[in-house]
Amino acid sequence: MVVCGDDGLAHRLAAELRGVYGEQVTLVVPPSERGVRMPAVGRARATTAALLDRVVNATVNRAGGGAAEPVGTAQVMAAAEPTEEALGAAGVARATALALVYDDDETNIRAALTARRLNPRLRLVLRLYNRRLGQHIEELLDQAAALAAGNGDGSGSDASTTVLSDADTAAPALVATAVAGTSKVVQTDGLLLRAVERTPMVGQLAEPGLATLALLSADSAENGAEQGPELLPDGAAVRAATGRGTVVLEQVSYAGPELPPARGAVAFASLFSRRLRWSLAGMVGCVLALAVALWLVTGMHPLSAFYLTLLDLFAIDNPAIGASVGRQILQLLSGLTGLLLLPVLLAAVLEALGTFRTTSALRKPPRGLGGHVVLLGLGKIGTRVLTRLRELRIPVVCVESDPEARGMATARRLRVPVVLGDVTQEGVLEAAKIHRAHALLAVTSADTTNLEAALYARSVRPDLRVVLRLYDDDFATAVYRTLRAAHPRASTRSRSVSHLAAPAFAGAMMGRQILGAIPVERRVLLFAAVDVGGHAQLDGRTIAEAFRPGAWRVLALDTGTSASGGRREEPATEEAYEDLPGSGLVWDLPDSYVLRGSDRVVLAATRTGLAELLGRRPRDRAGA
Repeated sequence: MVVCGDDGLAHRLAAELRGVYGEQVTLVVPPSERGVRMPAVGRARATTAALLDRVVNATVNRAGGGAAEPVGTAQVMAAAEPTEEALGAAGVARATALALVYDDDETNIRAALTARRLNPRLRLVLRLYNRRLGQHIEELLDQAAALAAGNGDGSGSDASTTVLSDADTAAPALVATAVAGTSKVVQTDGLLLRAVERTPMVGQLAEPGLATLALLSADSAENGAEQGPELLPDGAAVRAATGRGTVVLEQVSYAGPELPPARGAVAFASLFSRRLRWSLAGMVGCVLALAVALWLVTGMHPLSAFYLTLLDLFAIDNPAIGASVGRQILQLLSGLTGLLLLPVLLAAVLEALGTFRTTSALRKPPRGLGGHVVLLGLGKIGTRVLTRLRELRIPVVCVESDPEARGMATARRLRVPVVLGDVTQEGVLEAAKIHRAHALLAVTSADTTNLEAALYARSVRPDLRVVLRLYDDDFATAVYRTLRAAHPRASTRSRSVSHLAAPAFAGAMMGRQILGAIPVERRVLLFAAVDVGGHAQLDGRTIAEAFRPGAWRVLALDTGTSASGGRREEPATEEAYEDLPGSGLVWDLPDSYVLRGSDRVVLAATRTGLAELLGRRPRDRAGA
């Protein structure tokens, strides 16, 4: 495996491949003088670079033979750019997979085109922020690999191309943390699912939800020793764990106030202010009253009376010389009403023009807004988080210091209120109604700015739910513990985007689509969409037979579009299935359903279990 990048995601991805899947990894990073920030991945490890600089020749004994074989090695190579020479020196021509995770989309695309030419059999994983461009690049590179396979250069290989975005991968977890207080989420088929920890009453079992994913740590009743978490337990283990906390899967929902959906056209009521609308209504009433009075005084037809009143109103009728006194008085009153109507009409025109002019401008937080999420930062991550929040129809107020930030156009399009200003300045968070907010999401690229905003928000409202994007693990741990100790009743979470995204990129390098990862205490559960065909552990087996406790479990059947473009057949059984709204997934499959080679399933797996499904031998270590 070859990993090329210039930030913390590359280091985390290389450590994930080497430590979890036991792969031989070559990490290509810029020279140290370029000042690349490297994340601390734990107190026991000084830095990721120091960890990967050591070529680790770990060994395991083969069953029965006693012989040893290398499991995972890693080496670091310095290169300013992923040129053809640098990729060749990194061994791309002999590699199984290449991950290009530079922060610049153009750099990743240029390197991917070069790598595909050097090795048509190579499995590519690209980090691209532009999703539409990513789809085209993925099709182009897959077509090049297919042509190479047709010429005999790619036979027997999985030369797939996967385009991922760390922002898209981390956004659902950040949104769920702000909404539900947990980042244990996975998004699939338009659904946002979360893993919820449930602590049952003594002597009772917790509700299973969509599926029971894990049993939490507990003290043993026999010897008082602590039992660690048990991932993907079977039914017998769940029934035997009465009174033990569980982690179950359920759909994320939001019960707070909602903002109206964004509209492309301007509503008529928003064209004019309430005072102006009342003024216009009053003038219309005066005109009608004058028309009725003229009808009663002169006895003419009502339509003729209304017509003459309008002529008098706009001063285009002849003077009522020789007419009755009542007619003359009404003409004078109509002229006076016309003079009063002119400034009202002018104000209406000016207000309408101003409304159309400011339709594309930034909105201010409305009065009385409450229960919303204050989003700090509209960069790459903030833009994706904002989109996810609005998809869930959650009210959002954004705070951004740069008027030209990447997400400003998205905020205008979604008509989301934005407060322009430096969050470190007094009054900016108050303008965002932080005292009535549901949560604060600080996702700027500066750790100190996020921390300062969180501390100031807590001084305004001590019980506010706070979610911080912090780069360094040790710094995040210290901040989390301090804030939790200072505000024990408030929810505080700190998240790293590279930490949330690395498992998904690693899974894609192994050749399967990883939907998400959910942490369970010190361990991790992966969710993957897998084609049953080609997997002897799944193909031709029932749901019960395919379930391997502690390794993997089939959760749902994908009834969406198949690889051939047709609609997948739903299970031909008489059982009733629980389909979530707006989803092409069939949940609560019966244990007797037989998986077929044409099926595509969503499964939960441990990292070692997924490696086994992929035919790899994972590194045997604690917490894997």
